[in-house]
Amino acid sequence: MTDSKDTTPSKTHHTGSTPFNSTAGTTTPAADVENQTGSTGGTGFGIAGILRRWKREDLLKRGYLALRGLAFLFSVLAFIVMASNKHDDWKKFDRFEEYRYVLAIAILSTLYTGLQALRQVHELSTARYYIQRSTSNMIDFFGDQITAYLLISSASSAIPLTNRLRESQDDIFTDSSAAAISMSFLAFFALALSSLISGYKLSNQASYV
Repeated sequence: MTDSKDTTPSKTHHTGSTPFNSTAGTTTPAADVENQTGSTGGTGFGIAGILRRWKREDLLKRGYLALRGLAFLFSVLAFIVMASNKHDDWKKFDRFEEYRYVLAIAILSTLYTGLQALRQVHELSTARYYIQRSTSNMIDFFGDQITAYLLISSASSAIPLTNRLRESQDDIFTDSSAAAISMSFLAFFALALSSLISGYKLSNQASYV
């Protein structure tokens, strides 16, 4: 009697193991969040990007404060020089409308830039804001624009008068008037640069809305 061999192929059962698949079996490394860039599919807003943005914003805030401080200083000088420009006879600033205009705008600019500088110092030292950032950016932008326009307007209106007075008599009165006008121009340039920064902040705010 011969033993019959089972020719049926044996079935091998694999339990608890799966064949290696080059596609499904490989482990995808976790994305490097700290160094994401546009080329690797990131957005460029990783930790390094955030730090660069914070550094840029801090630099803008300090430059903004410095420009406000300069505008305040020049406005105070224009106010003091023009207010003290009183001499003998007709040589008094309040006899001329143009010079009174320069004085009034210098006072306005002194109040505006002084209050803005104090607010910014408080915000930088305490990181607290009295009003919302969006409202603050709007006030900064339009306030800088209006005050700068008034400064250049007052200085420009007083230049022709000073030139006419110098043709007849060039003395301490006309020199003081010219000095006050120069301070108003310098305050205008500082606020004009400040308005560029406030405009940049306002445009960035609009882009994130």
